[in-house]
Amino acid sequence: MLEGFVRVAAATPSLRVADTEYNSEEILRSMREASEAGAGVIVFPELAVSGYTCADLFWQTALRDGAEEALSRILEGSRELPLLCFLGYPLYTGGKLYNTAAVLCRGRVLGFVPKKNLPNYGEFYELRWFTAGAEEPREIDFLDRRSGERYSVPFGMRLLFREENMPELCLAAELCEDVWVADTPSTAHAAAGAVILANCSASDELVGKQQYRRELLRATSARLLAAYIYASAGEGESTQDLVFGGQSMICGNGAVLSENPLYTAAVQYADIDLQRICHERLRRNSCPPSAADNYREIRFSLRGLRDVSLRRFVDPHPFVPGDERLRAERCEEILNIQARGLKKRLMHIHAEKVVIGISGGLDSTLALLVAARCFDLLGLPRENILSITMPAFGTTDRTYHNAVLLTDRLHASLREIPIRQAVLEHFAEIGHDPSKHDVVYENAQARERTQVLMDIANAERAIVIGTGDLSELALGWATYNGDHISMYAVNVGVPKTLVRHLVKYCADSCEDRALADTLRDILDTPVSPELLPPEEGKISQRTEDLVGPYELHDFFLYQILRWGFSPRKVCALACYAFSTANLELRGLPERQEQDDSLNYHSYDRETILKWLRVFYQRFFSQQFKRSCLPDGPKVGSVAVSPRGDLRMPSDAVSSRWLMELEML
Repeated sequence: MLEGFVRVAAATPSLRVADTEYNSEEILRSMREASEAGAGVIVFPELAVSGYTCADLFWQTALRDGAEEALSRILEGSRELPLLCFLGYPLYTGGKLYNTAAVLCRGRVLGFVPKKNLPNYGEFYELRWFTAGAEEPREIDFLDRRSGERYSVPFGMRLLFREENMPELCLAAELCEDVWVADTPSTAHAAAGAVILANCSASDELVGKQQYRRELLRATSARLLAAYIYASAGEGESTQDLVFGGQSMICGNGAVLSENPLYTAAVQYADIDLQRICHERLRRNSCPPSAADNYREIRFSLRGLRDVSLRRFVDPHPFVPGDERLRAERCEEILNIQARGLKKRLMHIHAEKVVIGISGGLDSTLALLVAARCFDLLGLPRENILSITMPAFGTTDRTYHNAVLLTDRLHASLREIPIRQAVLEHFAEIGHDPSKHDVVYENAQARERTQVLMDIANAERAIVIGTGDLSELALGWATYNGDHISMYAVNVGVPKTLVRHLVKYCADSCEDRALADTLRDILDTPVSPELLPPEEGKISQRTEDLVGPYELHDFFLYQILRWGFSPRKVCALACYAFSTANLELRGLPERQEQDDSLNYHSYDRETILKWLRVFYQRFFSQQFKRSCLPDGPKVGSVAVSPRGDLRMPSDAVSSRWLMELEML
């Protein structure tokens, strides 16, 4: 399993009401199956040992004795399994009966977590048989009937279970109704440090309840920044007026990772990224430091846990939704954020014109599309969008004609201002040989273009719209005081992989066929700054040949900035994400209806390490450019604005990160 991941399981075994011996064998069978599959945690339904629907049989001594014998049998049979188990169990202690989750590991009971909220309405009558559990833990006496061993076991709601060698693996439990109430125990559990929440449940089926239950659990995992394992009773509990479907599921951070089909006895698995959850909690910093004061922490060990391959889809394009419908919705949402951000700026400064340097490339195309949408919102004529094309040494006929066609189809105003002569004069003034195609040769063109745009903006009482995207800023792939500078940068929050899909969305949704054809040709054009002379009329300077594939850099950017992962984990995730094995998992619940047009590529480890090193080197060395960025709209959870998401020193040293890469 990759670093920081743990496999968990939700079991809905085939059970019989009041048949504790049969149930114990089925529970053990599921535990062995889960352990063989590499799971470190398994959760069973509510009162799984006895059956949830025993009703007044809970008063029978024979049933309670049978449950105790079954629990001892389960302990004996699981002694060698490196598996933490949450098992629904009717606990009789102190002359009272409690609906609990017995927490087991390696043949011992680690604790009993009682149910707090006992439903006593509709078809539920739990107060008839059970006592609500106390929050404060206390010790109770437990006798293992098989081994004869007697020992004290913590009993109470406020119990945390933490793995000795994986401290981020911290769990707590609640039972069925507890998650349906306003003040859930899991809220306190998460605040106290529980990263995974287990729920032993018995929830009967009603019309519409399946979807409601799914949304409840998904939202709970999102609200608590946690993984949530929910195991519900299956068909074996169906009796009299009630039918149980066994809708067990595993959720994580607002996503349903795995779900049991209704009326199926099975074990469901999901691989949980513990580090991802812990980082999100650290980033939000929303839990009070005293939240764990009233909790008791119990340690356990999963030493000997079987090492297995990850079986969870890791998205190679984390900024781009895989579902075509969702992707279209996301594109529309982002275009609106960009356009309305620009709209507010223009209204505030009473400007009715903008200036955009149009190159025929992806970024300037998106900026022009955003400007057109903004002007429509403002009710301003699109002729007030001044689209400036500035042919230089690297401009090709293809990009030039696309810039002209794009401006024409969007009804903006086009100005052509060649800058070759101005740059040559500048070279003469500073004593630079124009045949020397170095950084001076390239950046002089970028700065000349910016000067032209700024001066036109002054003359027209307009502002210059920046076109650079998030990926370029992360890599520092911008000329300082050149394309790095503008008066409002509409693409600053959009990574390159998403820029492509925003332009494609506009091409697919526009009614102007000529505009759509132009946009598609721009999409097919290699990404290039076009600062070096063409070769046989074609682009000679390809950005991705120089800095690496943008799909890799966007993946690195997301894992590093969004989740704070180490170079070692970023590398491991990338190797898995861009592997054939991962791409075969695209049909899992979190990535349904995959669109094959996303064009996923495979990369070997050597290639990934090469470009990951480039990313870290450039990311650290180029922060000074990001420290003085112009305003621009934030559109997603990853951004590099010095005023918001990235407060990074310009002179931070990257040696610790690069050293870890060297070790790889």
